[in-house]
Amino acid sequence: MVDLEAFVRGLPKAELHLHIEGSLEPELMFALAHRNGVALPYPSVEAVRAAYAFSNLQDFLDIYYAGAGVLLTRQDFHDLAMAYFARAAADGVRHAEIMFDPQTHTDRGVPFAEVIEGLLSAMDEAKARHGMTSALILSFLRHLSEDAAFATLAMAEPWLDRIAAVGLDSSEVGHPPEKFARVFAAAAAKGLKRVAHAGEEGPPAYVHEALDLLQVDRIDHGNRALEDEALVARLAAEGMTLTVCPLSNHKLCVVNDLADHPLDRMLDLGLAATVNSDDPAYFGGYVADNYLAVARARGLSQDHLVQLARNSFTGSFLPAEAIARHLEDIEAYAAAH
Repeated sequence: MVDLEAFVRGLPKAELHLHIEGSLEPELMFALAHRNGVALPYPSVEAVRAAYAFSNLQDFLDIYYAGAGVLLTRQDFHDLAMAYFARAAADGVRHAEIMFDPQTHTDRGVPFAEVIEGLLSAMDEAKARHGMTSALILSFLRHLSEDAAFATLAMAEPWLDRIAAVGLDSSEVGHPPEKFARVFAAAAAKGLKRVAHAGEEGPPAYVHEALDLLQVDRIDHGNRALEDEALVARLAAEGMTLTVCPLSNHKLCVVNDLADHPLDRMLDLGLAATVNSDDPAYFGGYVADNYLAVARARGLSQDHLVQLARNSFTGSFLPAEAIARHLEDIEAYAAAH
């Protein structure tokens, strides 16, 4: 009998939906607050964890943005990312495509350079220390204006050779993808890939808009696409990767119980679903924890888990030859277990 936890943690995988600010553990939050002289509205690490009782996306975002206030210097961003990479490496992650929200920081007066240079130095160190490759996704905050997104894209210009894609996150309802069609077109013209959160709390129509108006290469979340049979058929036919986040879905009440999670249904429908941790410090687990939680709740087979790992690489922005090497590693691992 194969030990599920050992199998999952050893399974080579990529993570495609990770907000680096959402990996800020309370312990590091307090350490950075002390280092930077930032006052927190919580007396202790325990009090912060107790505040992680969300009933919806907005409840989470309120505390998420408050926590990000301790991030001020490139060393802070480096330390934040290195803490994530260490956990990801222990979970069998070989490649991570990490989202960052520059507007969360530049709007507080933190220079764009401080944010990205800290992240880039950590990415280089993670390659040297853990053998892990990584890529950056610059995410626009959808509750802000498209003009603000254009300004952020302009700030990123000196680093575009180190940015793989642009994304769209934050409050979904009331901020449809069409709001950002022009800035996504501008990003595409600069050679950037495109991803967008769609169909988490927003309706299937937002998934249609992300596909048709933003011309995305991946859909982040996408759960509510299952409400539209024609959309499901299209996503399957196009091989569109969905970056699904089970513990996030449960914590934010997208599903009431992991036993009701549609992940295996997605696979059965031919959708290229993947498993990711989203904001792991807030949602109760990193990527292996997400695999394990949904596997136990849904009784996923070893074949399901291997397919999810395959999808994580085929849905990545890695070069074809790198994807092929990772897929060979997965097949070898599965054969040995």
